Amino acid sequence: MIRIECPWCGLRSESEFTCGGQSHIVRPENPAEVSDEIWAEYLYQRENPRGLHRERWRHTYGCRQWFNVIRDTVTHEILAVYHMTDSAPEVSGGRE
Repeated sequence: MIRIECPWCGLRSESEFTCGGQSHIVRPENPAEVSDEIWAEYLYQRENPRGLHRERWRHTYGCRQWFNVIRDTVTHEILAVYHMTDSAPEVSGGRE
């Protein structure tokens, strides 16, 4: 079981949270002008790394807030937790 440090509520069990997938995905500028290929990439193409991964999580059964996590996908160790509006911090450890 993963333990996640909610920025608002503190350390909680993974069962209280919902993973929202990869974080820091940028919507294409001028959406009416982009090709179907660019939209498909934006909507469906996600990284699936072995090692460090930046993810969005929601404290679904708590404060309901969204936040970002840097997690090692091999060990499931959480190396950083930060607010949605913050840039991803530099982390050491994990497999990147």
